Amino acid sequence: DHESIIMSKVNSHQELSDLQFVSMFTDRTLAPDLFTHEAHLRLAYLHIKKYGLRQAEEKVQQQIFDFVDALGAADKYHTTLTVAAVKTVNHFIGKAPDASFEELLKIYPRLKDNFKALITTHYSISIFQNDIARKTFIEPDLLPYS
Repeated sequence: DHESIIMSKVNSHQELSDLQFVSMFTDRTLAPDLFTHEAHLRLAYLHIKKYGLRQAEEKVQQQIFDFVDALGAADKYHTTLTVAAVKTVNHFIGKAPDASFEELLKIYPRLKDNFKALITTHYSISIFQNDIARKTFIEPDLLPYS
């Protein structure tokens, strides 16, 4: 079909328009290997810009869970990390509100290149290994998200 022909030629989420990217992610036709860390950030960015922070948190959580669940990998979903990523992207959007997603990554390369360090400035525990953090959002104990 037409969609799979398009997908066979796509090597990166960056080759898709914002509308194509969100649509393919939502209907789970995006190839799993295209949903990289950067693609997670892009999804958060697009939803924050369209819906605002609170709705973006809800939509990103549900859509990522649905995506990994459809792949049979629901155990890979991490609630705290997902919400923390949306809050982090929102923080940097606040610093550069007119920046496109690509510009935001250029201005703040830590989002893409050193995300784990950004997260650990907020948490004293390793949320990456924490089962409770995986299932429910844990508020940061070091530096609150503003």
